[in-house]
Amino acid sequence: MSNQKTSSLDVTILDREFRVACPEEERAELQDAVAYLDKKMREIRDAGKIASVERIAIMAALNIAHELLTTRVGGGFDLADLKRRMQSMQAAIDSALVDQDELF
Repeated sequence: MSNQKTSSLDVTILDREFRVACPEEERAELQDAVAYLDKKMREIRDAGKIASVERIAIMAALNIAHELLTTRVGGGFDLADLKRRMQSMQAAIDSALVDQDELF
């Protein structure tokens, strides 16, 4: 068992409040992650092309995953293929969310 002490941390992402559990020694890293995610989501929202918070979150996640994969994989990575796959995923997400929007 781990002896890490976990506490709650209140964070704000895109003007929404969340309470998350976090080990005390990882608090600073979590706050950095929250700030980074909030910045990415605000950039997407401010571009004005996407209004739904869920879509903004998905696009931010895709952008951050892309940054991570580009950094981790390095020179041998097929960036064009990833971009095509991301566009395909975005089209599938948009299609699925259209049905959801019609429910409300």
